[in-house]
Amino acid sequence: MALLHHSLLLLALAVQASASASSPPLQLRFYARSCPRAEAIVRRAVRRRAALDRSVLPALIRLHFHDCFVRGCDGSVLIDSVPGRAAEKDAPPNLTLRMLDVIDDAKAALERACPGVVSCADIVALAARDAAAMAGTVRYELPTGRRDGTVSSAAEVNLPSPSASFAEALSAFRSIGLTMVDLTTLLGSHTMGFCHCGFIMDRLYDFKSTGESDPAMDAGVLAALRHWCPPHTVTPQNESRDAIVPMNLLAQVGPFGLDNSFYPSVLAGKAVLRIDQELTSSGMASRIAATFAARPRSFRKQFARSMVKLGGVNVLTGRQGEVRLNCRRVNNSTTGGL
Repeated sequence: MALLHHSLLLLALAVQASASASSPPLQLRFYARSCPRAEAIVRRAVRRRAALDRSVLPALIRLHFHDCFVRGCDGSVLIDSVPGRAAEKDAPPNLTLRMLDVIDDAKAALERACPGVVSCADIVALAARDAAAMAGTVRYELPTGRRDGTVSSAAEVNLPSPSASFAEALSAFRSIGLTMVDLTTLLGSHTMGFCHCGFIMDRLYDFKSTGESDPAMDAGVLAALRHWCPPHTVTPQNESRDAIVPMNLLAQVGPFGLDNSFYPSVLAGKAVLRIDQELTSSGMASRIAATFAARPRSFRKQFARSMVKLGGVNVLTGRQGEVRLNCRRVNNSTTGGL
């Protein structure tokens, strides 16, 4: 019996070692030998676009989040749909994603420098890292070595809604291994960019089917948002092309800067999205928000930690997945990897 137990233990250890060997962890400077200029090439693509259009910065951070929340950080959000099979990017929550062509530009440059080496998943993660640095001096080292997924399905997209309650948002974050601290921190990026009216019409005119506005919304913010988003202007057909409003009406560094000004706005009841204002419904989240509001450096440090953590969600490494040659389609597209 002891011999059998010993044999089973050795077998278990062997299986564990085999799994670890086939799925190595992400590592810093993964491309140091195979493509030494990889990170610089991605950074240049982001910087070039930012010089023309600063809205690329929040767009790339949002793209990374949307990628990682479905199937992990595997670049599957970049894959195009094919007839009869809708990919992630064509799911309703992803119709307003932008700047995917910046990833294409970076990939094209990388393929010229190091063909078949750098994954699309790593490009998305690196581009988000560089966007955070350019938008708000949030700098961090990012482990790389992600591989690209070969499956992308619109039916699998289940992102937390902009109208989610705090409990719903926290449950969604916990489902991918993130915490309340990560949720409160990463929502801080909502100080950047713009929001489509379609995401807030319920708060403005029919909160919880009451026919009234959200009672938690500041009266001044409500008046401003109703001016920009009059009723009956949003339909499912134009939801990705309707009017936009700033994500944070109190942003101190404008709509394309990343700082801690999201938190004073939320604590004052002036958040645009319900999911943001819901932070104040949790005592712990409110305390975290108050800390970030008072200590900008604490926010920057935690934002960096949470972004690294987000970038490690359900990654493919080693021989898993593939390194796509074109970020918009799997390499053996004829087999229907979508």
